[in-house]
Amino acid sequence: MLFNSTEFFIFFPVVVTLYFLTPFNRRWIILLLASYYFYMSWNPAYTLILLASTCVDYVSGRAMGKYTDEEKDKRKPWLYLSLGANLGTLLLFKYYNFFNESARDLAMGLDVPYAMPAFELLLPMGISFYTFQTMSYSIDVYHGQIKPERNLGVFALFVSFFPQLVAGPIERAGNLLGQLHQNHRFDYYRVVAGLRRMAWGFFKKVVIADNLALMVNAVYNNPSEFEGVSFIIATIFFAFQIYCDFSGYTDIAIGAAQVMGFHLMENFRRPYFSKTISEFWGRWHISLSTWFRDYLYIPLGGNRVVKWRWYYNLFLTFLVSGLWHGANWTFIIWGALHGFYLVFAIITAKQRNNFVRKIGLSEHPQLYKWIQVLTVFTLVCFSWIFFRANTITDAFYIVRESFASIGNVSQVFAMDVSHALFMDQGARVFTISVLSIILMETVHLVQRNGSVSQLIMQRPAWVRWSVYYLAIIVVLLFGQYGQQEFIYFQF
Repeated sequence: MLFNSTEFFIFFPVVVTLYFLTPFNRRWIILLLASYYFYMSWNPAYTLILLASTCVDYVSGRAMGKYTDEEKDKRKPWLYLSLGANLGTLLLFKYYNFFNESARDLAMGLDVPYAMPAFELLLPMGISFYTFQTMSYSIDVYHGQIKPERNLGVFALFVSFFPQLVAGPIERAGNLLGQLHQNHRFDYYRVVAGLRRMAWGFFKKVVIADNLALMVNAVYNNPSEFEGVSFIIATIFFAFQIYCDFSGYTDIAIGAAQVMGFHLMENFRRPYFSKTISEFWGRWHISLSTWFRDYLYIPLGGNRVVKWRWYYNLFLTFLVSGLWHGANWTFIIWGALHGFYLVFAIITAKQRNNFVRKIGLSEHPQLYKWIQVLTVFTLVCFSWIFFRANTITDAFYIVRESFASIGNVSQVFAMDVSHALFMDQGARVFTISVLSIILMETVHLVQRNGSVSQLIMQRPAWVRWSVYYLAIIVVLLFGQYGQQEFIYFQF
């Protein structure tokens, strides 16, 4: 069931109504049933995997909870059971065929017999998200940072909570589990705030992301038919498409949870205004970047090691992050690029600062800031080429053609842009997309000085409702309604 579907627009009000009409001590049952129904709407069979992961981690958590911190070693077998079950499930369903095909290609290149079979397995929706969520629970219980949940039903709800089940945010037990035991009363202003957040998410998804998808897909799915500036435009558009698609999902998830009284963590904070790659990762997919920081980067030693090991820790973390996103070499290169960006930034920090002072940019902080923002955006867009390309061959073709066009922009611009936008109603889609992006970034700039939502709430009722109706009309008139899946559902 997609957020941007008719089914969800029926499902959500029914669930919210039943939730608030049900006595507090039974509400978790309503949400658990709703969450499993929500997940089963894709493929009922894969609910068994979700249930198995839940049971293994529940049993592991309860078993680890029997031992004191002084008996931590006795918790290890149960931690290994949890990690092994979750990582093993990921390996089988998401990575087995990728590694198997890579090994077969290598064997063929070396003229070595290879007989490992391939399995035709459909990737369970949201498996990378809920396995990471349950693994963090087990690790936190192991370290004694949280107490194990005693109620199996409540724990199952923590794993399967429908607003964030299939694409995050990847919640920590320390935040969400406790809220599942709280009595959230109906509050008109909180409900309205949650609905506003959902509306903003729908605007980003169906008006911006899905309109941009028409142009991005036209180019990236048929790269041999395009050249030059087409790829640059499509890549910039994809940068906004993936942001609006994923952050739009997050806004809907956070808003839906807020309607019922739950607080989910923020997952995006205006990432394209970042001045460094490090800052970008503090603003983009925050729940995943902090997960890798806490459960991989810091255990590897973080920056509390010799320099070469620090660089290795950073690079490996982003390499694994790339692999988390998908079983494809394009994602691995994307992760490696960001790891390289960060390591290179650390190594060259002194030289870059000296250069900035030498040319006098440090005396113009606002200009320097926007140069940094543009530089980071350019680097991020370059990495998005590998993220979006269907194959490695396509990615390198797009990179080559993009750089070839830079030195000859004036000659190819007119014909290339028209080619890039070649589709039915191309000019209309282009105009809607650009104007919507400008509106979104204007809102982002305003948010630096306070919440736009709070500014709206401070206005008279007629102004507030005028804004609400205008937003609904814009979404209905200019959105795409082919029920386009969210990009991160594939991960």
